[in-house]
Amino acid sequence: MSSQSPDSAPLAPSDFQQIRYAVVDEVLTITLSRPERLNAFTPRMADELVAAFEHADADDAVRVVIVTGEGRGFCAGADLQGGGDTFDWRDRSFEGDTPRDGGGRVALSIFACRKPVIAAINGPAVGVGVTMTLPMDIRIASEEARMGFVFARRGIVPEASSSWFLPRVVGISQAMEWVATGRVFDAREALAGRLVRSIHPPGELLGVAHGLAREIADNSAPVSVALARRMLWTMLGADHPMLAHRADSRAMFSRGLSADAREGIASFLEKRPASFPDRVSDGLPDIFPGHEEPAFA
Repeated sequence: MSSQSPDSAPLAPSDFQQIRYAVVDEVLTITLSRPERLNAFTPRMADELVAAFEHADADDAVRVVIVTGEGRGFCAGADLQGGGDTFDWRDRSFEGDTPRDGGGRVALSIFACRKPVIAAINGPAVGVGVTMTLPMDIRIASEEARMGFVFARRGIVPEASSSWFLPRVVGISQAMEWVATGRVFDAREALAGRLVRSIHPPGELLGVAHGLAREIADNSAPVSVALARRMLWTMLGADHPMLAHRADSRAMFSRGLSADAREGIASFLEKRPASFPDRVSDGLPDIFPGHEEPAFA
């Protein structure tokens, strides 16, 4: 399986071999598709996921992204068929002199995406199979889902930028317990630990995910959702609420003068559904002046 360098031509959805990419009514469903291996993660899958989120971000026909797995698993973690060389990535995706882990490339591509992302965790999600969900905005799980940050039990450490994401999602104490023990836990424990929003019977999981996606796509201005997503994630690392106040003020001023705001008010007063004209592909206002974000993928 070859890896894709970030400097080479990006993969198109028609090139995807290990994921499926389907847009229906403004909702993109990305399905990890190696069911014979419980959708185990490979360098090829990493390349395809990075490309998929880049395509989704640029496509105004995509309002919301759902990620799930084919068959009975979500993602069983890194494919260990390579044995002890599984995590030797020295020939892949260098940044300076440091090899980059594929899970991190995927996580940062999701983080950079301007569309909300819902994880529908339909089965086992272990290692990178769970860390890749952390930058997703909403996680729901099947009753049959099992999760585990099993890295210490394999002699490695958490990856996919999860040392940043996991404590912010569940708190430092819960994060450290799951990472230090490396145990696999069920959906009930994930819910109690605030890793997932809700648990559902297997046959209802995707329906719930699509219901959430429709609520976003049918009612919200896409530029406002994209900008709010960037504001919320960025402010997780802010040192003082004044930084949020400044960003909020810039965002409110920009969006308050927009065609979307006029439409949002008119549709409310006229008691009709809104039809927001602004498009994410036209760009977002700069509400963090002087803040230069690193390259994500």
